[in-house]
Amino acid sequence: MTNKKTDVVTELVTLIKKGNAHVPLTDAVADLPAELRGKKVRGLPYSIWQLVDHLRFTQWDIVEFSTAEGHESPEWPAGYWSEHITEVSDELWNGALQQIAKDQERFFKLLKDRADELLQPFPWGSGQSLFREAVLIADHNAYHVGEIIVLRRLLDAWE
Repeated sequence: MTNKKTDVVTELVTLIKKGNAHVPLTDAVADLPAELRGKKVRGLPYSIWQLVDHLRFTQWDIVEFSTAEGHESPEWPAGYWSEHITEVSDELWNGALQQIAKDQERFFKLLKDRADELLQPFPWGSGQSLFREAVLIADHNAYHVGEIIVLRRLLDAWE
């Protein structure tokens, strides 16, 4: 017999990591030519880099909020979006992707360590729970990964 709470945590981790019905971030950015990272497409307000950096920052914010009381999130939306830059160095790009992976691992540990409290509202916030924040990460990532793929298609960089 399996532990239902462990099963839920496993499903949440899989959803965040692999996207289930959605392309995971790692696949969405794989083999993206460096010169396209900061390129904007007419009619869209952001580049692939800005989307990746937005995912990095927003996920970090959610993990920090989920960890303990006292975390102060920045003003929405300005605090969650970086300025447009046209050239994104390998260091900046890889650093953002590594931070996303690192924060996901931090969040997965939190899910596993607090599996008995998944639906219990945090003592801080306005009713958020660890389960809700996990679904938020998965939902938010899927939305913006879809935008990355659309941008890649518009830039003729997606098969």
